Amino acid sequence: MKINKILNYSVLLSVPMFVLSACSSNKYAATNKVYKEQAKSFGQILEAFPPANQQIELLPADQQSFIGSVNFGIRKPGFIILHHTAQKSTDQTIRTFILKSTQTSAHYIVGRDGKVVQMVNDYLRANHAGVGKWGNETDLNSCSLGIELDNNGDEPYSDAQISSLISLLKTLKKKYNIPAANIIGHSDIAPKRKIDPNKFPWKTLADAGFGLWYDSVLQLPPPNFDPATALRIIGYDVSNMSAAIIAFKRHFVQTDITGVLRQGDLMILFNLYKKYI
Repeated sequence: MKINKILNYSVLLSVPMFVLSACSSNKYAATNKVYKEQAKSFGQILEAFPPANQQIELLPADQQSFIGSVNFGIRKPGFIILHHTAQKSTDQTIRTFILKSTQTSAHYIVGRDGKVVQMVNDYLRANHAGVGKWGNETDLNSCSLGIELDNNGDEPYSDAQISSLISLLKTLKKKYNIPAANIIGHSDIAPKRKIDPNKFPWKTLADAGFGLWYDSVLQLPPPNFDPATALRIIGYDVSNMSAAIIAFKRHFVQTDITGVLRQGDLMILFNLYKKYI
């Protein structure tokens, strides 16, 4: 009986030590704490009644009031933007995203091994898109989810990585009702600045229902076909036509990535343009 008491006491002592060990082994405990503190501060902003610092400065106080509606919701993403990390590993990208000095982040990282790390709540705004434009949207960070693929930008994407990406996209597309056409690349929205995700298998994604692709049978466009109008309707910023063409070809052609549209490119563009009108 005495031996059993000693053993039971030893087990009890080991429990807090185990918990302490488990907590101390989390190398991201400090940054996770900062995340929770920032999320809490955002919650306090939303709870403020009436909302703080939202008064109409040009109207006197007796001419304005706040009455809470019961019909409202939280941020709902309408786009998904894919990136490559241009780094050596998922761990390196995580370190980049937990440093305040980088001012950059994404909602998800998909590793070469297929493991997925979420870093920002879907309902919050991550800093992944930067300055860009797609259609009439000029603040893509505020209406999109950012997914980073662990890839240096010049290597194949692994089968495990693409498989996990498709699983993630299935979940996000269904949850937020995101149109297939709104799953695009960083280079699509920022053609003058970005090339990512470079050498990406967009057709594989389109075949799975994520993003659009051109048909196997193409036809020549009519004589009055305007490539600039077609690119703009698809979503590209055509203020720099050469950059827009390069971004389009990087996504849909992936050969001869120059600022010139050849006959085959025009046939692809015409086919895609008809899907958007």
